[in-house]
Amino acid sequence: MPMTNLQDRITTSFQAQGLMTTLGAELALVSEGEVHIALPFSERLSQQHGYMHAGAITSILDSACGYAALTKAPPGCEVVTAEFKINLLRPALGDRFLAIGRVQNAGRSLTVCTGEVRAFSGAAAPKVVALMQATIATIRP
Repeated sequence: MPMTNLQDRITTSFQAQGLMTTLGAELALVSEGEVHIALPFSERLSQQHGYMHAGAITSILDSACGYAALTKAPPGCEVVTAEFKINLLRPALGDRFLAIGRVQNAGRSLTVCTGEVRAFSGAAAPKVVALMQATIATIRP
């Protein structure tokens, strides 16, 4: 699939997601088998200690994995998350966050993805705050 069609396919679907719009998330990279989603810190998405809420972190990572899977799905097919496991490694502290979803194995009906969320603060090296393993189901027309 040519990159422009792949980019258009993911962008169109991403823009139809109300949650990503509500969170303020943006597509940062689309390539075959890998998708990045960026999210700036917002107090509106924080929890009681001032960290980015795990729900926001989980949402962008689930979407990054799902869209990575969609890059491998046949034309006309859609994807939905069947299950995931997330490890929250440390408090999500940062100015911005980047969710990276990668396809590990794309089967006919299930795609296994891994992902991570990196937190960025000023000039400091990014820190991984979450890891995910996800199974994404391919929905055929």
